[in-house]
Amino acid sequence: MADTTLVLLPGLMCDAAVWQPVLPGLPAGCKPWVADYGLSRSLSGMAELVLAQAPAGRLAVAGHSMGGRVALEVLRLAPERVSHVALLDTGHLPRPAGEAGAQEAAKRHALLEVARNQGVAAMAHAWVQGMVHPDRLQHAALLDAVIAMFARKSAAVFAAQIEALLSRPDASDVLRSLRIPTLLQCGAQDAWSPPAQHEAMRALARHAVLDVVADAGHMAPMERPEAVAASLVRWLQRESTV
Repeated sequence: MADTTLVLLPGLMCDAAVWQPVLPGLPAGCKPWVADYGLSRSLSGMAELVLAQAPAGRLAVAGHSMGGRVALEVLRLAPERVSHVALLDTGHLPRPAGEAGAQEAAKRHALLEVARNQGVAAMAHAWVQGMVHPDRLQHAALLDAVIAMFARKSAAVFAAQIEALLSRPDASDVLRSLRIPTLLQCGAQDAWSPPAQHEAMRALARHAVLDVVADAGHMAPMERPEAVAASLVRWLQRESTV
């Protein structure tokens, strides 16, 4: 796709670094633009920022982790702006009710307390252990890059993004409505957003393509950038009929 604006939406506490390893594998005519959510405290607020700040015209939108949920809210707000959507290592359901939802909130707030009391880097050092393929826990350069990325964000940003995730809406209706080229992608060993979660999204967006990236965890764009880029290229080459 010539002269395509590819909006890249980072996940929780991530920035352009999560996408940087993927960029060399994208088509020459692709124009990447990476969003920043500032201190937005809701996914819809993040989506509004993206739509206000992104280049004019129709957009191909790819979101990783929390960014996938932001992408779904972009589609809810302005479906006419989006020609293609890719949802990577993400989910679509709201926080569960009852004990499961309370446990999620408690775990997220415990990490926030570490970030506030010991620093974001200390929180990231503990958090990253479950975010990559187990075989990469000895890959110092990768872990250092992930930790440094998180550490560039403040505890205030972490608090805002946790609030946004805990109040996340059900995006099932958005998935059902999709008629544009849709990619669902995740690492085969993603413990946070496993392949089964993407199979559930595929059941709602029946025309979507599901790519499971072998030997990758939740941070697949940084772990297996060539495979992720190849999947994105195939997605971008699909023609939009809308």
